[in-house]
Amino acid sequence: MDEMEEELKCPVCGSFYREPIILPCSHNICLACARNILVQTPDAESPQSSRASGSGVSDYDYLDLDKMSLYSEADSGYGSYGGFVSAPTTPCQKSPNGVRVFPPTVPQHPPPQHLLPQPGSLPPIPRNSCITCPQCHRSLILDDRGLRGFPKNRVLEGVVDRYQQSKAAALKCQLCEKSPKEATVMCEQCDVFYCDPCRLRCHPPRGPLAKHRLVPPAQGRISRRASPRKISTCTEHELENLSMYCVQCKTPVCYQCLEEGKHGTHEVKALGAMWKLHKGQLSQALNGLSDRATEAKEFLVQLRNMVQHIQENGVEFEACLVAQCDALIDALNRRKAQLLSRVNKEHEHKLKVVRDQISHCTVKLRQTTGLMEYCLEVIKENDPSGFLQISDALIRRVHMTEGQWGKGTLTPRMTSDFDLTLDSGPLLQTIHQLDFVQMKVPAAPMLQLEECCTQNNSATLSWKQPPLSTIAVDGYILELDDGNGGPFREVYVGTETICTVDGLHFNSTYKSRVKAFNASGVGQYSKTLIMQTSETGLPPCDIQSIGSVAWFTFDPASAHPDIIFSNDNLTVTCNSYDDRVVMANSAFSRGVHYWEMTVDRYDNHPDPAFGIARSDVLKDVMLGKDDKAWSMYVDNNRSWFMHNNSHTNRTDGGITKGATIGVLLDFTRRILIFLINDEQQGPVAFEGLEGVYYPAISLNRNVQVTLHTGLPIPDFYTPGEADPTSSVC
Repeated sequence: MDEMEEELKCPVCGSFYREPIILPCSHNICLACARNILVQTPDAESPQSSRASGSGVSDYDYLDLDKMSLYSEADSGYGSYGGFVSAPTTPCQKSPNGVRVFPPTVPQHPPPQHLLPQPGSLPPIPRNSCITCPQCHRSLILDDRGLRGFPKNRVLEGVVDRYQQSKAAALKCQLCEKSPKEATVMCEQCDVFYCDPCRLRCHPPRGPLAKHRLVPPAQGRISRRASPRKISTCTEHELENLSMYCVQCKTPVCYQCLEEGKHGTHEVKALGAMWKLHKGQLSQALNGLSDRATEAKEFLVQLRNMVQHIQENGVEFEACLVAQCDALIDALNRRKAQLLSRVNKEHEHKLKVVRDQISHCTVKLRQTTGLMEYCLEVIKENDPSGFLQISDALIRRVHMTEGQWGKGTLTPRMTSDFDLTLDSGPLLQTIHQLDFVQMKVPAAPMLQLEECCTQNNSATLSWKQPPLSTIAVDGYILELDDGNGGPFREVYVGTETICTVDGLHFNSTYKSRVKAFNASGVGQYSKTLIMQTSETGLPPCDIQSIGSVAWFTFDPASAHPDIIFSNDNLTVTCNSYDDRVVMANSAFSRGVHYWEMTVDRYDNHPDPAFGIARSDVLKDVMLGKDDKAWSMYVDNNRSWFMHNNSHTNRTDGGITKGATIGVLLDFTRRILIFLINDEQQGPVAFEGLEGVYYPAISLNRNVQVTLHTGLPIPDFYTPGEADPTSSVC
C-alpha cells in the first residue's frame, strides 16, 4: 500500500487529505487548503454568467459549454480547452510536493468588528472569490455558497482513514515543512496533529484558540476513528440526501433537484444501480491497467536481467580484451628477444675483429721496435768494415718492414657504429589504429518512395540507409512477391541502392521490400511497398490510371506504442485518453484507392481522425495537426477537414457505434474524398495531392475501429484521366 500514499496526499499541503472536496476538473483538495488558495477578484472582472461551483454540471458539460462558446459557425470547431474563467494573474508559490499554488489574497482593509468570525468557526468567503486547481490550473469564480458548493469526496476520506489506521508508526506533525517531527498533541476542533514547535507557532494558547481542546495524539487517533461517517448531502439542498444519479450531468442528485432544479428533464437512475454499474466499469478498466502493470513488472525484471547480463558480459569482454592485449605484448616480447639476439651477435663480431687487429698490430709493432733498437746499436759501432758487411741487409729489412706498415695496415677493419635501425613506425601506427570493430547488423533501409515507380511491366525501386545509421553495409537484398500474394523471392543482391525489375505481370499488384547485410549478418526488412503494374498496352503515362485493389493492414512497427492491435492487425484501439496515430503497412503513390473503417466502439463522444499521412508524421497528436497528414476528424454531430492544424469545411453529420467511414484517394485527380455511411461527407476534402501516402487514423481509448481493404471504388464516383505531368508512383 506504500505506493498508494502519493494518491492520498493533498497537492497543496503535501499531507494526507482532510475533508477533501472535488473540483469540477475532478481533482481533489483539502477544504482548508482550498480556503488558503482563494483569490479575490475585482467586481469588474467577475463575469455576469459565471458558473457556480456546485451547479451540478458535470466536467464533461463544462467542456461542451466551453467548446460551444469558444467557436462560432465559421470556426473549425476544434481547439484547446482553457477551463473555467481565468483568474487574474497573481504571484504563485510551490507546495511541499512541487505543485504551483496561488497564495491567499490579503484584504486591504480590516473587516468591521461585527463581521469577525466567531471562535471555532471558519471566516466567510469573500465575494467574487476565485479558486485555481493546483494541478491543472483551471480557475472558477465561486458563487454565494463558496466552497460549500463543491461535493465532498467521502470515498477518498474513507480511504485515507483506513490507510492511516493501517499504519502503526508514530503520528507525525501535519504542519512541519521538512522531515515532519513526531506529533505531541492534537486539536479536536482543528483536527490537526502538532509537534511542540508547530503548536507554539501555529496554535498559541490565546485568543479564540485558547478554547480549543488539545489531546494526546493516540487519543486523537481514536477519536478520529470513532467519529461517525457523515451522509453525503446535496450541494444545492444541504438538507437532502443524494439518492439519484443524473446520467446527462454525470453527478448524484437529490429529489429536490429533480423537482425544482435543472435536472428535472434529465434522465436519472437509481444511485445504487449506477454505483454497481460504475464499480463494474472501474473493475473492468482495472483489469486492463493490471495487465499493463504486469507487463511493466515483467519489463522491469527484463531490465534487471539486462543489468546482470551487462555486468557479466562486461567482465567477460574485459577479460577477453586483457587477454588479447597480453597476447600482443607476448608477441612483442618474443620479437624483442629475437632482435636483441641479432644485436648481440653483431656486437660480438665487431669486438672479435677489433681485438684480432689489436693483437696483430701489437706483434708487428714489437718486431718493428726491436729492429729499430738493433739498427741504432749497429750505427754506434766504429768498425767500418764490420758495419758494411751487414748494412745492406739491415737497409733491406728496414725498407721491407716499413712496407709492411703500408696503406690499410693502420686503418680499423670495423666501425664502432651499429648498422641496425629498428623500423617501428608501421607497428606504432597499427597500435594507434587498434580499435573495436562494428559487429552489428545494418538497420532497415528506407525506401525512397518519391523515386520508386512502375512503367508497363517493369518496376524501379530506390532505397537508402537511415540518416543516423553508422553501421557499415556490404550490400542489399531486394525481394518481390509473385504479384498474387505469394511468398517473397530475391530479385537482386548487390551494393547498388536502385534496381529496375523487368518482366513482371501486367495489371498486377506486387509487394516489395529490401534489407541490408554486412559481415555480422542480415538486418531487418524495410517497410513493404505495394506497386501496381499497368494494363497491357497502356502507355507509360497511364500507369495506374485505373482503380487498383490493394490489401493491407495496420502497421504495428510504425504505430505509437499506446496503440492496441487485434484481428490480425485489422482492428485497433488505444490505451490512452490522448490521440495516437497508426498507419497502414502499405503506401500509395498512383492510381485510385478506396478503403473503409467501421466504428466498433464509440464512448464519450471522442474525435477520431481518418485520412492519409507521410511516413514521418507525428504519432502523439491528432492526425492533421502537422503538415505531414491530411484528415477528417468527426464527433457524434459534425466533422471538419484538417491539415497543418488548419480546420475547414465544418459539415453536419457525425458517427456512432456501427458507422462506416470511407476514404477515397484519387491520384489521377490528386484529390481526397471522405464518406460516412456510403454518403459523401462535405465537398472534396483536399486537392493537389502528389507524392507517397500511407492510410492513417488517430484515436484514443474511447474508440475502436476495424479496417476493410480490397474494396472497389464506390459506384457514384467516376475516376478521372491520368495526369500526364505526374511521374511519381
